[in-house]
Amino acid sequence: MTLNPRQRRLLEAVRQKVTMSVEELAQQLDVTPQTVRRDVKQMEEAKLLARYHGGVGLPSSVENIDYSQRQTLNSEAKRRIAGAVAEFVPNGCSLLINIGTTTEEVARALAHHKGLHVVTNNLNVAAILADNADCEVIVAGGVVRGRDRGIVGEATIDFIRQFKVDIGIIGISSIDEDGSLRDFDAREVKVAQAIIEQSREVWLVADHDKFGRKALVRMADLSQIGVLFTDAEPPPRMVQVLRDAKVKVVVAH
Repeated sequence: MTLNPRQRRLLEAVRQKVTMSVEELAQQLDVTPQTVRRDVKQMEEAKLLARYHGGVGLPSSVENIDYSQRQTLNSEAKRRIAGAVAEFVPNGCSLLINIGTTTEEVARALAHHKGLHVVTNNLNVAAILADNADCEVIVAGGVVRGRDRGIVGEATIDFIRQFKVDIGIIGISSIDEDGSLRDFDAREVKVAQAIIEQSREVWLVADHDKFGRKALVRMADLSQIGVLFTDAEPPPRMVQVLRDAKVKVVVAH
């Protein structure tokens, strides 16, 4: 499902408040309740929202949102995050970049950097950076997932372990309240763990929706992250968790 601007605003409103009534959504979006119900029905079929007694909320499923839908969610926030990351990446450094829509925006933001050496298991990242004549791109071997062009598997992990890079840039599906970083695909998680191990410094790119979101597979802990790039101030409950983990937070306003 490709969301229109009104539906994106509706989803964002629900994500911020967890649950809302149809009437509240209609008032906030300045549309009729009938329009809200029609949008919610379509988004429920796409597993983006769920209808509960008395309101609309996020689905309780631990399944990830479809890749094409993730590309449209918080796209402006992801671009801001990517721009902030690009400001911190020095020319001439080596990078490991994993699977994700935010890391793909980072690749676009690095289009004019010089002397980069990038190892990635993301064919979309590789294609984006291949247009930069001053960037060397190294693609990991393994099994290609058709839905997002990510490369996973034991061969991917073995390949990544040949390298030791300056910065690993990783995306994530969930930052849990206990400081654990989680995702939905165990194979993807294992590759991301290898990237963390082979990086002298690890940067996490995550928009505000990732805070408190639920995902099944534990990937790492915030204490393994050097810098978090996000688009909004973390929720109050996460501030102390980040501080205890000694994570530097860069907010891309």
